[in-house]
Amino acid sequence: MPVIGVLALQGDVREHVLALEEAGADAKPVRRLAEIEAVDGLVIPGGESTTLWKLATAFELMDPLSKLIAGGLPAFGSCAGMIMLADRLQDGVQGQQTFGGIDMTVRRNAFGRQVDSFERDITLRDDEYGEPFHAVFIRAPWVERAGPDVDVLAEDNGRIIAVRHGALLATAFHPELTQDRRIHKLFTQIVKGSS
Repeated sequence: MPVIGVLALQGDVREHVLALEEAGADAKPVRRLAEIEAVDGLVIPGGESTTLWKLATAFELMDPLSKLIAGGLPAFGSCAGMIMLADRLQDGVQGQQTFGGIDMTVRRNAFGRQVDSFERDITLRDDEYGEPFHAVFIRAPWVERAGPDVDVLAEDNGRIIAVRHGALLATAFHPELTQDRRIHKLFTQIVKGSS
């Protein structure tokens, strides 16, 4: 059973831990480098990307996490986590950094402000079930541009909202806030395949 850490700086930590456990992983919150180095995969939860960046800097995790991800640590980012896995950021605050790893440009708050949050059924590409996925978008980003080696897993009205690049997975929406565990099962399989 893969051990997957959920970066516990802020955001939907508890919800991701539960979703991962239901998807067949041994999941736990992690916030120190030694804890992160001991897991097989890492989830970067939704929350607020500027806050994640500032807290990761304060905990001296920015460079080490960037190196771990570049070195092959499987990672999944939802919403703000998607922003943190992007190589390039649009509409970030001045000086904002990301962990990087996915060849994509992500636009922060692309769907609007908090009051513009919404839920909608989406279609996941190559999904064996073929059923819509009920997605929750909260001040969500979208992918402005994905590199040629990035697999687009879902779009909403022509906007890229889910991608995979090797052992890295990112969604603009919050799958942890639904009962549908397909995204967490996919990430658990990615981690198992990388071990």
